[in-house]
Amino acid sequence: MPDAPPVPAIEMAGVNKWYGDFHVLKDISLRVAPGERVVICGPSGSGKSTVVRCIARLETHQKGVIRVAGHGLAEAAPAGEVGMVFQQFNLFPHLTVLQNLTLGPIRARGMARAEAEARAHRYLARVRIPEQADKRPGQLSGGQQQRVAIARSLCMEPKVLLFDEPTSALDPEMIAEVLDVMIELAEEGMTMVVVTHEMGFARRVADQVVFMDGGEIVERGAPAELFEAPKTARCRDFLSRILRH
Repeated sequence: MPDAPPVPAIEMAGVNKWYGDFHVLKDISLRVAPGERVVICGPSGSGKSTVVRCIARLETHQKGVIRVAGHGLAEAAPAGEVGMVFQQFNLFPHLTVLQNLTLGPIRARGMARAEAEARAHRYLARVRIPEQADKRPGQLSGGQQQRVAIARSLCMEPKVLLFDEPTSALDPEMIAEVLDVMIELAEEGMTMVVVTHEMGFARRVADQVVFMDGGEIVERGAPAELFEAPKTARCRDFLSRILRH
């Protein structure tokens, strides 16, 4: 008997969302396999961030189905199955870096403090800032804060990592240090969905690039296919603008 296909890491089928009368997501269907890296791009207001926020259960959708590792969003799923890295870091300013990282494992997983701190130190080393553990976020650069945010998500050891424009709030010289960490995670097989305009990152690590506009998935494909020969005028126009910069 043939082996059953692996359960998708993420499955969205016919997902629709409205904010009042505004139809922000229109029949979104997306399938992400375990270990796959998907980049979502598109103009501002196209619904990209809403897609990842719905996957992370930070927004509710009104129609369609979203499953993460086989769990519907209405079902109980293990805490920390999905990690989310935001544009604005969302660190607790009054806590040290170490405390920011251990809060989730201790509160949500009931992990012993010593074990949570050992894990936090391991992931701080993983994102190349082990020496920042006792500082508060305000003492760090933007790039360091975003790497703390990535380490905080990793401390929950999620099956999927979601990134919502993780470099857009950073100065240009800090972007590379964050992208380098993300590239390493991708190369190690982390399942990732990344909303970004960093097309160099998409070319290097994405298995699939999804172009959204007006709340719809307009086009999708492998990076070489999408960047070299986009099929729609909307995608061609977007790429011509963004690749100029």
